[in-house]
Formats: sequence, structure tokens, C-alpha cells
Amino acid sequence: MSRKNLPVIGLTVVLLACLGAVYLTRDTSGTGAPSKPAAARSQAVNIDQSLLQTAYRLAPLAETRDEQNLAGAAERLADHDLDQAFESALREAAAAKPPASGPIQQLTVRVTRAKGRIATDQNRVAKLTKVSASQDGAAKDSASKDSAAGQIELAKAQLALDLDELEDAQQDLAREGGDEHARLERALQEHEATHAAAQPVKPAATPESGAFAAGALMVWMALGNKNRQLQAAGQQAASKTAKLEREHQSLEGLLNKNAPPAAAVPASDDLSADDAGAEDMAAMTARLKGLSDQRKTLSELDRRIQDCQHLADTYKNWSGLIDTRRRTAMHQMLQSLSIIAGILLTVVLGGRALRHTFGKHQDLRRAHQLRFLATVGVQAVGLILILLVIFGPPSQVPTILGLAGAGMTVVLKDFIVAFFGWFVLMGRNGLHVGDWVEINGVGGEVVEIGLMRTVLLEMGNWTSTGHPTGRRAAFMNGYAIEGHYFNFSTANQWLWDELQVTLPPGGDPYGTAERIRQTVERATEAEAVEATQDWERVTSQYGTREFSAKPAVDLRPSVNGLEVFVRYITRAPQRYVVKSRLFQEIVPLLR
Repeated sequence: MSRKNLPVIGLTVVLLACLGAVYLTRDTSGTGAPSKPAAARSQAVNIDQSLLQTAYRLAPLAETRDEQNLAGAAERLADHDLDQAFESALREAAAAKPPASGPIQQLTVRVTRAKGRIATDQNRVAKLTKVSASQDGAAKDSASKDSAAGQIELAKAQLALDLDELEDAQQDLAREGGDEHARLERALQEHEATHAAAQPVKPAATPESGAFAAGALMVWMALGNKNRQLQAAGQQAASKTAKLEREHQSLEGLLNKNAPPAAAVPASDDLSADDAGAEDMAAMTARLKGLSDQRKTLSELDRRIQDCQHLADTYKNWSGLIDTRRRTAMHQMLQSLSIIAGILLTVVLGGRALRHTFGKHQDLRRAHQLRFLATVGVQAVGLILILLVIFGPPSQVPTILGLAGAGMTVVLKDFIVAFFGWFVLMGRNGLHVGDWVEINGVGGEVVEIGLMRTVLLEMGNWTSTGHPTGRRAAFMNGYAIEGHYFNFSTANQWLWDELQVTLPPGGDPYGTAERIRQTVERATEAEAVEATQDWERVTSQYGTREFSAKPAVDLRPSVNGLEVFVRYITRAPQRYVVKSRLFQEIVPLLR
């Protein structure tokens, strides 16, 4: 394995791990909006509450008034179905018989006995209270009254003790799982309390579509997610309907099979202790009561089936509203795509028109540049229009302008520096047209100073030639701020030039060199004086030492003898003229 592939492999492993973590921690509730508290959350109650929980979960998805009405109807139907389920469960729990043996049977007997004692205590308290009231009316003595009051207090104390015993027995029975009726009552109370205290849930906002492609696409995707949730909720209601219908058919078949014949139910006039072959009165009453409860459960199943059917229809209607909104969003997307296609077609046709227009230009190079700039401009305008169609105008205009300004400052830094460099160059110590300068190693005469750039007519290297090379060199004015430049025209373009002469063998070389110096000094005397005055004018403001413009002579040995090097001052444009004149005067001296 190559070591250069290790970063790629490591990043791939990290990416896969992150994707796995995202999948494991995904929200499985179907929506991120907080739902209302689930009604009756007790895990011990075996009642299906999924319809109401689904209705609570889907309630924040309703945005329009019609959707909110359907969401409210779904909550009411699901809540009514749950209430019917509680009623059936409570009735079945009340009719359920305790087991024949075991702790639950013992606790049930304990609860029954406690209830019997409580009934007895209540009757005794009522009887003693009645007796005490009659004694008060008969004006008995105080001893009798005190005795009656004491008996009443004793009976009340016994009643309170038996009530506590009943409460303890019921709690023990509930802990053992034998008091299903009490658990159902508590669950029903919790459901009613949470339903009454629940606050309206604020609808989850769907991204605004407007008339822009990006917004319409986001709305279309968000509505598609809502539609899938509504379809799942409708399928859940339909499944619950089918389940309740099966329960209804099963219970109805059982009732038809176990229904007592009409003759088996004795009339009130026929009831007597002599009917030995008839069913026992208590058993018959219990049986009829059980059949009546089952009929009530059957009626409740009918109502629950209707509620679930209506609930499925509600979700179907709600899904239809979502489909309508999705079609509207799709229409907006297609409209935006049509506009984008029109813009692209206009850009293509505009490019062809520009090529045809500039193709007739005589200067092909100039025409190519203009065509390129015009094409880029048309494409840039088309891109901006397409972005406006896709995303719409920016909402935070000051922020966008600030960021755009900062970006333009970074991109156009050189142009901005060049613009301010123009003010520096036009100042007192700047450049002027006609100055001889050196900028970034290129020397020449200034022929143009523009807002953005300075143009030189190149003069070549200063030690070899001062004649123009015929080339123009352009520089951005930013060098006046960020870089440096040399102005040889500060003191009227004075230049030190050098003359080299080889002395012939024989004769007096020092005398010849001195005569050459005198000749050069005499020929350049006027220029030396004027150069000295110019330099003094320039250097006096800085307090530097004075410069001497007199010629200097230097003798150097060489293979051919001695060579004389003479340095003298001259004007740069006239250097070749001066040098030619000096040679004309020096050659006779060498003879």
C-alpha cells in the first residue's frame, strides 16, 4: 500500500463512520416538530393509542386553514376512538372474574371484605347519627347525648380504618397486576388531563416558494415528505379499521351463538321459587348482564370502525390538498426552467450576433478583443439573471453589498493601488512626461502617465546606449506605492559617460593623459558648471555634500600598453554627440 494513499483511506473511513452514526441517530418519528403529550402513557394499559399519537405528530404539518381543519378533525376522531376503547376496556375489566387461587385471589377477597365492612360501617354511622338526632329532639339528658356522640365517633374511626385498609388492599392488588379496572381509570384520567392541558402546536413552516426555482424545489420536496407521512397515517387508520371489523365479526358471531332463547327469559310475573327447572335467578341475571355488556362493546366497535374510516378519509383529503400544493410548486419550477431556457437561448443567439457583427471589422485583432469582451459581458448578464430566477433577489441587501465590496476590494487591489499611485506620481516628487526613469529594471523616457498605468519609451541600458529601442513598456501605477523607481531627470538628465583611449608605445604617457584631460575639461566645461548648479539645487534641501562635475582621468595597464579612461559629465540625449566631438580632438593628440 502506497503511503500517499493513507490520507484518502483515512478520510474514507471517517466519512463512512460519520454516515453510519448519522443513520443510527436518525429521527424515526417522521417529523422534527414537537408533538403533544401522548395520551395515557402507562405501559401497563393494553390499549392501542397509536392513532391519537399519529394525529398529534401530524398536527404541526398543517399550514393552511383547510389543512388545520383536517388536522383538528383527525385529532377529534382519534380521541373519540380512544375514549370508546377505554369504555370497552373498563367494562370488560369490571366484568372480569378473579382467579380461583393465588395471591391475586386472596387480595381480591381482601378487597371484597373491606368493601363489605365499609358498607356496614357507613350504615352504622348513618343509623347512630339518626338516633342521636332523635335524642336531641326528645331532650334527653346530657349523659345520653355524650354516649351517643361517643358511639358516632367510634363508628367513624372504624370507618376510616376500614377505608385505609381498602386503600392498602387495592394498592397491593394493583401492584400484583390484578386491578385492571383501577389501572384503566388512572390511564383515562391521565389521557383527559393531558388532552385538556395540551397547547396548540405551531405549524411547521414550509420554505417559501415565491416564483423562484430553488424555493419551489424545496417546497416540492418538503410537501412530498408530508404526503408520505399522511399516506402512512391513512394506511394505519385503514389497518385499524380492518382489525376492528374482524373483532366485530368475531364478537357478533359469539353473541349469535350464545344468545338465550326468548322463552329462557322469564317475565316478572312468572318469577317464583317453584320454577325448579329454570335457571337460577342470579346466574341468569349475570348472564344477561354479560350479554348486555357485549352488545355495548359491539356498538362501540361500530362507532370505532366509523371513526377509523372517517380518519382514513380525513388523511386522504389532507393528502389531496398536499398534492394540489405540490402541483403548484411543480408548475413554478417548470415556469422557472422555461425562463432559464429562454435566457440561455438569448445568450447563445446574442453570442452569434456579436460574432457576426464584429466579424465585419477591418482590424481583426481589435475585433477579436471586442467580441471576447462583449461575449463575456452577455454571458455574465445571463448568469446573473439565471441566479435571480433560481434563488431570487437577496434578502439581506446590506450584507450582500458589504461582502461584495470586500470581495471586489481584494480582487481589484492592484487597480485600486494603481489609481492612488497616479496621485503620487502627479505630485511634486513624482514623474513628468519626458523624464528619463528606470522602473523595475527597465529604463526609458516617460511618454504617458495615465490613471492606471505609466508608459515608457525604452532607451536600453544606460552604460551602452541612450537611443530608443522602439519598444513601449507599460507599468501599473502601483509601483509608486509598493515598489520603487529611479528618476534620472531630477537634475536635467545629467549622465556620467566614459571615454577609453589606448596610448601608443613610446612618448610620455602621463603628459598625454594630462593633455587629454585638459581637452575633455575644456570641451565639457559649460556642461560641468551647469550640472554642478543643478545638483546643488537638488541636494541643498537635504544637507548633503557638494558634488564635483570635473572630468577624471585614470591610467590602466593593458596587454597593448597603457589605456586612458576619462569620465566626464554630459546630458544623456547628447552623450554620443559629445563623445564624437571629443574623439575628434583627442586623435590629433595621439599622433
